[in-house]
Amino acid sequence: MRARILISSCLLGAPVRYNGSAKMLVHGAIDRWQKEGRLVSVCPEISAGLPIPRPPAEIERGYDGADVLVGNARIVENTGRDVTDAFLSGAQIALDIALSHRCQFALLTDGSPSCGSSFIYDGQFNGTRHNGVGATVALLQRNGIAVFTNTKQGIEQLEQALMQADLAV
Repeated sequence: MRARILISSCLLGAPVRYNGSAKMLVHGAIDRWQKEGRLVSVCPEISAGLPIPRPPAEIERGYDGADVLVGNARIVENTGRDVTDAFLSGAQIALDIALSHRCQFALLTDGSPSCGSSFIYDGQFNGTRHNGVGATVALLQRNGIAVFTNTKQGIEQLEQALMQADLAV
């Protein structure tokens, strides 16, 4: 069986982002993986019942998803509402989906307090980024799923990892 990839629904064109938009990722590898039946689509926030649209949310200043998982940080909307529990629920649902479909890899939307895998926003809602991962990424990584960014370099790295995984079977 070929390795499977958990992918952010917004990257496949679903309008599920906080502002009701998609973040369609156009790349030949995505088309190929979709035709091969490798892709498993998920939006952790929607899976947890958050609405579209919804206020922007960020992880508190200086923290990341690993801190959220252990209770040392919260995810809050720009309104001040604490949405940590919803994001943790979405992360668990995403993990459950990944495990049930035997996904070894994930390709997720960078910057998100759920799906960010190289950067997230700093919790001040002013557009400032810092290195870190979202809550879903932290949980997936904790459970052995390799997560890649939605950049050209991230896709190339995922292509290499897929080739190695397919050869190992």
